[in-house]
Amino acid sequence: MKVSAKTEYAALAMLELASQFPSGEPVRIRSIADEHGIPARFLVQILLQLKGAGFVTSTRGASGGYRLAKPPEDITLGEVMGVIEGQDNEIAAGLDDKGSPTARVLFDAWRTVAKVERDALHSITFADLVSRIENESENMFYI
Repeated sequence: MKVSAKTEYAALAMLELASQFPSGEPVRIRSIADEHGIPARFLVQILLQLKGAGFVTSTRGASGGYRLAKPPEDITLGEVMGVIEGQDNEIAAGLDDKGSPTARVLFDAWRTVAKVERDALHSITFADLVSRIENESENMFYI
């Protein structure tokens, strides 16, 4: 599975916002950009796209920033990817299912793989990912 830099950055930003969701405090673009090495101008465009889709809200001013518009358990990785990449980004988009029987069988296989991939992405919420981060942090050993 190929994930574009834009989708990766969107997921990282959403994950940062999800981890800060319980506090209710907005997260500054600069802190997300610096933490993950994302160009701030590019991040602004991504967050505006996510805002247009209803996933984030913004607050202006000195204590402003972005926060999730709904709880992280109500937002999936697949939904965010769909906003950034376009809905139903099909793996087999370039293939033709009207070819030979062999080509049709292969087309069906690609379509099955794409459906499994889509289903998996839509089953992972940002709350799940925050939980994984917390578990990962608990299992770290420091010397």
